[in-house]
Amino acid sequence: MTAAAVRPTSLIPVPRSPLSGAPGTAALPAHREPTACRAVAYQRVLHQLVRREWRLLGELATWAPAAEAERTATLTRHADLIGRVLLHHHAVERDSVWPALLLAVADEGAGAVRRALADWTGRCARIDHMLRDVSTAARQWQVAGTAGARDAFALACLDLADAVDAQTAEEEAVLLPLLGQHLDAEDWAAIARSSHCRLSGREQLLVLGLALEDASAIDRARLINGLSPATRMAWRMHGRSQYRAAVVRLRGAPPAP
Repeated sequence: MTAAAVRPTSLIPVPRSPLSGAPGTAALPAHREPTACRAVAYQRVLHQLVRREWRLLGELATWAPAAEAERTATLTRHADLIGRVLLHHHAVERDSVWPALLLAVADEGAGAVRRALADWTGRCARIDHMLRDVSTAARQWQVAGTAGARDAFALACLDLADAVDAQTAEEEAVLLPLLGQHLDAEDWAAIARSSHCRLSGREQLLVLGLALEDASAIDRARLINGLSPATRMAWRMHGRSQYRAAVVRLRGAPPAP
């Protein structure tokens, strides 16, 4: 099986009981697993991924040789991937998740949700603009190969990491509890099934590995179980080893066990 066998797919695993199908475990009935164990857990895992990767990119670029084309390509290519993942995440929230939340809350709570979403919209618009700045800095570094261009890219990544840290912390404090309380499980399942990100099969498996890296045991089980059978097989057969090799190439060390 090649990496292409897993595409196209969603970056959001289709929600199932967190341990259903896992060897030696019993599935929880669907009504026993609160939406927070799916929608909120997905949001937190994705936030953790982008926070870690932008911070690492800034730090790695700071020490990278300015004129080494292969190293420059490795770092800027990873920035492009994480940028696309984050833009897709914002689009899913803006177009699907938050409208579903607004429909789910009672009338008396809708005003507070709208105010929180107005703040989210402003913060994420700024982040999306900063992503364009990172892309510009990446292209300039690739062309110029100078220390100044490298430093501009590193600083753009670190500035973005600070903004993402602040925005996701606010979202997790204000919006995610509302999402866990009000969003219906069927609505989340529909969002997961309809949300597709244009990544290659190899990119999808890399993002899966990045998501699994710092996830808790139950979130790991939930992520793996929510994948299609073809994607699970691709991950077992070659995705895990490709992910490890990609991390070593990027960071100079294997991912944490």
